Amino acid sequence: MTSRDETEALSVAAESSGALERHGSGSGSGEVSTQRHSSGEVSTERHSSGEVSTKRPGAVDTAEEPSPDTRPRTRDLDTSLIAEAATAPDTAAGGGSDDDGAPPGGRKRRPLRTSLIALAAITVAAAAGVAATGTIGGDGGGSGGSAPSGPPATAKVERTTLTDTETVDGNLGYGDATTVQAPASSSGTGDGQSGQDQSGQDQSGQGQSGQGSSAAGSAGDGIVTWVPEEGKKIERGDTVYRVDQQRIPLLYGSFPLYRTLRSGSEGDDVRMLEKNLRALGYTGFTVDDTYNSATAEAVKEWQDDLNREETGTVAAGDAVVADGARRVADVKTSPGAALSGSILSWTGTERIVGVDLDVQFEDLVEKGTKVTVELPDNTTVQAEVTDIGTPSTSQGDDSADGSGSGSGDSGSGDSDDKATLPVELTVKDQKGLGRYQAAAVQVTLKAESREDVLVVPVSALVAQRGGGYAVEVVTADGTEYRPVKLGMFADSRVEVSGKGIKEGTVVGVPK
Repeated sequence: MTSRDETEALSVAAESSGALERHGSGSGSGEVSTQRHSSGEVSTERHSSGEVSTKRPGAVDTAEEPSPDTRPRTRDLDTSLIAEAATAPDTAAGGGSDDDGAPPGGRKRRPLRTSLIALAAITVAAAAGVAATGTIGGDGGGSGGSAPSGPPATAKVERTTLTDTETVDGNLGYGDATTVQAPASSSGTGDGQSGQDQSGQDQSGQGQSGQGSSAAGSAGDGIVTWVPEEGKKIERGDTVYRVDQQRIPLLYGSFPLYRTLRSGSEGDDVRMLEKNLRALGYTGFTVDDTYNSATAEAVKEWQDDLNREETGTVAAGDAVVADGARRVADVKTSPGAALSGSILSWTGTERIVGVDLDVQFEDLVEKGTKVTVELPDNTTVQAEVTDIGTPSTSQGDDSADGSGSGSGDSGSGDSDDKATLPVELTVKDQKGLGRYQAAAVQVTLKAESREDVLVVPVSALVAQRGGGYAVEVVTADGTEYRPVKLGMFADSRVEVSGKGIKEGTVVGVPK
């Protein structure tokens, strides 16, 4: 251990940025000082009391916490101080400490350099946030030399036709299926008179059987011997099903056969039968509403081609009537079953789009309205409104008994029900639908259209403090904010007008 008499001074001079001096004595009360001379001086002293302090000229003594009133604020922090802090020596590792590196009698303090760098980072981040959000100068005025020279991106004012649209959900398919029923059992009149009320007949084309029928037309009479497969297309004259190996063909019409037709019969059903015979190639008669001997001869030829008994009369069960070609959706019986009940269900042969339209958009559709249909693969086809049904709610009239409600509430749920309007859309370009047989689609309805208007992207609008909107117009001298009056919004664009706004004007938009 060095004695007091052996005390020596060690002086180390550096020719670079400063000199380092250390003075020590053998006693605990000896003074230790460390000095570095440069643009910023750091000195470390060890006093007789054992306390070590690090000082920097003009700076706060780090041995003591500065009072709250004297702490520097971030916004007042001099940039030269931040730069100097980034290059200042780290006092946490300076001389004057005990062997364990911690000042005697005190805890380690956070280095000044680290604190100042953190403050600098916060300040820079805050400045970047302000620049990105443009919160400085919300009134549209310039912000001095620090303001950006122009908007991050630009767009031009365009003159165009702006169309407002409404997109709703739809379903692509073949439409609602109807059921083909076996002929009803009835004695019929057999005298060629109407005798029966057709108001209760099903539009599937099945009527009541009568006397003189050349096919097994009564319920329970005959055995089903053939049915078509699902998806099969059936056209006029094609077989719908077979009973006892006798063909039951399809005829086109708006109502079913409901009585036996023979010489002397008159009516619209006679005209419908004669139209079908003429379309199938049979001649020798006049298409009118009178069933005469010429008609009967044509019927016998038709029956011969069907391998039936040539009676010259047509009963209700001898044919099925529909308003056009049909596609089999579901077969409900099988060969060997008795002829009764449901035989099959079918739809139209062309794919259509069905929409349950919210009634608030009812004014956007009428028969003949053109719409755009987007398919799952993002391709589009044009369609036309061909049928509009009657508005209905999701619960219907049976909601009172609770069968239609899933909410569990005791009160009425009518306020939550959405009234919808069934709308049918016809697609003429069936090839444009691709191979989709059934799919969820998007239907775009045109709500409003404005021609020859000036438009800008909605993102170009800047809210003004006093109300209203402006756009940032790029000029030869810089930018300026010009107030605009807004019109219709559509497709992320907005109609604008105002002084100094014309086609081709360049406006600022976000990047």
